[in-house]
Amino acid sequence: MILIDTHVLVWLAGDPHKISKNAASAIQQSRKTPEGIAISCISLFELAHLIRRGRIETTLSLDAYLQDIESRFVVLPLTRQIAAGTVQLPSTYPNDPMDRIIGATAIVEGLPLVTADSEIQKSNALKTIW
Repeated sequence: MILIDTHVLVWLAGDPHKISKNAASAIQQSRKTPEGIAISCISLFELAHLIRRGRIETTLSLDAYLQDIESRFVVLPLTRQIAAGTVQLPSTYPNDPMDRIIGATAIVEGLPLVTADSEIQKSNALKTIW
């Protein structure tokens, strides 16, 4: 199982050509496993705000769109371990709270994070795929 960052989730739906070959291969391999592909619950929050701001267009209602996402991915909850992990990430890791939740989720769950975010990659705080 892999964890995908919110922007990768958005690109999967609308701009798959933006996903690197290495990341696309990891996604394809993970789709073939019984575990599937995971997202952080915070990605649902981010998607809702992207839709509200018009950065994602959909013909579905917000609720239907999010339900569709939930049906396609394993949504990992925010736990106390993940919350604690957000403040234990190194100073080299981005300070954005959403990025910290996603990163801590990857670490706590023992999953590689598929992300194009170079700051997350450079932090060396967790295993990334891109």
